[in-house]
Amino acid sequence: MEEYSQEDWGNHSQELHGYPTDQELDDIPVTKRTLKIKQESSEEAQKRDIMQNIVQILESVQLKWELFQSWTDFSRLHLSNKLAIFGIGYNTRWKEDIRYHYAEISSQVPLGKRLREYFNSEKPEGRIIMTRVQKMNWKNVYYKFLEITISEARCLELHMEIDWIPIAHSKPTGGNVVQYLLPGGIPKSPGLYAIGYEECIERPPSPHMERRSLDAGKEGRIDLETLSAQASLQVEIEPTRIIYCYLGIAEVRTLQQCLFLHFQANTKTFSKDWVGINGFLSQNCIVDPGVSPKSIYIKFVEVERDFLSAGSLVECLEKAIGYPLKFNN
Repeated sequence: MEEYSQEDWGNHSQELHGYPTDQELDDIPVTKRTLKIKQESSEEAQKRDIMQNIVQILESVQLKWELFQSWTDFSRLHLSNKLAIFGIGYNTRWKEDIRYHYAEISSQVPLGKRLREYFNSEKPEGRIIMTRVQKMNWKNVYYKFLEITISEARCLELHMEIDWIPIAHSKPTGGNVVQYLLPGGIPKSPGLYAIGYEECIERPPSPHMERRSLDAGKEGRIDLETLSAQASLQVEIEPTRIIYCYLGIAEVRTLQQCLFLHFQANTKTFSKDWVGINGFLSQNCIVDPGVSPKSIYIKFVEVERDFLSAGSLVECLEKAIGYPLKFNN
């Protein structure tokens, strides 16, 4: 593997291609340019959220940073064919603390090959790092990694890339019992699935909203619309979030069979003695008049059966989400 000296880093062109010129921007209609900026902003925000989540995983397992010294580091046997979560860090001459530059889950490309791309001046990723070292923006560059199995990589994909699917329910039958209505399209194949429920947190109105209400009252400008808005803001509701409560491994049965057993069979054979996820789902089917059951969600990803037995999948997901799974204990 070819190595580069400090001089080599400075001799590479610093031109980054792919950015539009001022003339090109002038040629783009304002409306299209605005839509493009909004789309890019949304994509960048999503990438930033994913990277922050990966950083949290790396920090939660307390890995040590390794100083980058040469490209041969990444040709070593223990890196060459491994899948991993990895981070790239740096420090400066003024501050020794190592900060993250980038973090990624290398689930398709072996770790050794991916890391070499980050320290190769011919690649966009490597060009950025080498430029900053050559210009003395950075002092040293570091890396850290956590080896993962294929099933753990798919588990993290389930969390970060797969959207939740809401589970509909029927109108109450037989008094106060509802039934879940599973969506179509659940694969008849092995894989991983998660079950979650919607949590809505209420909180007192913020001081800012109270202050606005008082100011409007003093100035005598309260109309019916304002009163209605204030009434609705007496209790502010934070954006709902979905809480993971169970991770299932469809190894012996298919994803479709496992989810059917959770959501369909239990409403017909309900027992108050049931515990765990089936007990939770069954009890959620019994509602008081005028009260809706908790909103339940599922997500799933197909995984080859041979890979499902490897790794620590529950602990992997718990590290990623930052809290324990209530019904996997």
